[in-house]
Amino acid sequence: MITTDNSKAAALIALEEKYGAHNYHPLPVVLTKGEGVYVWDVDGKKYYDFLSAYSAVNQGHCHPKIIDAMTNQAKKLTLTSRAFYNDVLGKYEEYATNYFGFDKLLPMNTGAEAVETAIKLCRKYAYEVNGIPENDAQIIVCENNFHGRTTTIISFSNDPDARKNFGPYTPGFIKIPYNDLEALEEALKNNKNVAGFLVEPIQGEAGVYVPNDGYLAKAKELCEQNNALFIADEVQTGIARTGKLLAVDHENVKPDILILGKALSGGAYPVSAVLANDEIMNVIKPGQHGSTFGGNPIAGAVAIAALDVVKDEKLADNAERLGKIFREELTAFAKTNDLVKLVRGKGLLNAIVINDTEDSDTAWNICLKLRDNGLLAKPTHGNIIRFAPPLVMNEEQLMDCVAIIKKTIEEF
Repeated sequence: MITTDNSKAAALIALEEKYGAHNYHPLPVVLTKGEGVYVWDVDGKKYYDFLSAYSAVNQGHCHPKIIDAMTNQAKKLTLTSRAFYNDVLGKYEEYATNYFGFDKLLPMNTGAEAVETAIKLCRKYAYEVNGIPENDAQIIVCENNFHGRTTTIISFSNDPDARKNFGPYTPGFIKIPYNDLEALEEALKNNKNVAGFLVEPIQGEAGVYVPNDGYLAKAKELCEQNNALFIADEVQTGIARTGKLLAVDHENVKPDILILGKALSGGAYPVSAVLANDEIMNVIKPGQHGSTFGGNPIAGAVAIAALDVVKDEKLADNAERLGKIFREELTAFAKTNDLVKLVRGKGLLNAIVINDTEDSDTAWNICLKLRDNGLLAKPTHGNIIRFAPPLVMNEEQLMDCVAIIKKTIEEF
């Protein structure tokens, strides 16, 4: 059992250990409050949040505009299901489609649900519009992807923890290396029933792996040449995280299908969405896909407020500016410290690669020490630490965090 020195925190951790499924390995800190870039534990200790709930809290913890929208709507109407219209969903759909430049939005709740929705939409379009024989559609995906943990999604994962003993797996996927245009071109040309290419503009869970400049634009071009849909999973990279509204915007790429989640609600409520133009979205007819909670009034109100905050507070510009400062500072530091092997990222989605093996506990121990020094981050893939603070952070706070990171690593 994981414990901390504090009896109150230890008791709360013990509750989860006893009564909860052991499907996560959290950093041993028990949080009770959040505001902006900060969180507080049950003892009142204050931390910088450098994970942002895996980029769900881009607008900062408990942003008052988002919380007000949520609570005001909760007092009026929370759920109708889609058996009836409600007076918020249409407004949200109009706002979001204009915001991202698409004709239609299909509302869901979680990122994995949205990915599943995009897969279904892509396949249905392939059969009904592109003339691919039913049940023969193939979707190209990338190795080391992370799109969720449903049975369909883990079928094209190569993470053994996600896959092992969860089979049988769903067919219909072709895996290629990420950031490899030749492999994509070959897969498109050698498989006549390719319906689409599903890709993360930056692979987040893989360790903030940023592809080469031009990769996304060329990939979109190859998809167009081969009559395959380009599907961008922007659940983690979207909503200003990388210094643009969407990560694909860095290369002026317009996806055929766009997948959003996480910061679409500012972390206040589960909201996800799939966006596409009429030609694609209109293949979905009543009864063919849906969700009891998808498109509920609270979700619509929260998402509008969350997107307003991104625009009004210019969070993409802030992420772009602070991200450059952050990488410059840590790259210079890495030249003087052998423990930091590599610094990479875009906007305020960044990572450092620790100069140790993937099965070592060095990165974990660094994160424990960062916690002691007032900053919360988490390792991924063993020896990589992801740094993704809320986008409302200012430069003074960022430099304070840079100092904490440098000091912590120097202690090793």
